[in-house]
Amino acid sequence: MPNILIKVPTGAFNQPQRQQLLRSVSDVAMVNEHMGDAPQQRALCWVLIEEVQADEWLCGGVAPHARFVPCMVVVKVPAGVLDAPMRQRYVRELHGALQSSQAVGDQRQLLSSIQIQEVVDGTWGANGDIWHLADFTRAAGYGHL
Repeated sequence: MPNILIKVPTGAFNQPQRQQLLRSVSDVAMVNEHMGDAPQQRALCWVLIEEVQADEWLCGGVAPHARFVPCMVVVKVPAGVLDAPMRQRYVRELHGALQSSQAVGDQRQLLSSIQIQEVVDGTWGANGDIWHLADFTRAAGYGHL
């Protein structure tokens, strides 16, 4: 049951590319978290793209946009869903999803910063209740738990 926030500079991706990015990141999340395929399980994967004004985004004190496309991704997952190899694969595949959403022929290098934040058991609220790993497992259908 991930919540994923992707921050990109305004204009880095056009509307079709953003839609592809949303779908690709959702697919990566559901596969890597071993979520079930039922519509109610898929609906628990939330992905949001937030555009940041390009002139308000610096890397190393300079505007990188002529040579690079910087992207920040924060993934929140319930603690206990991922182990270290799963996190490594998740990060690699998220970077790939970002890369595959770039325009064909875009020569700028993609720079990704991806954080997987595990939410401590008993601190995630959903629909007015505190959920625990067992609740997430029942709802999301985590195949490995």
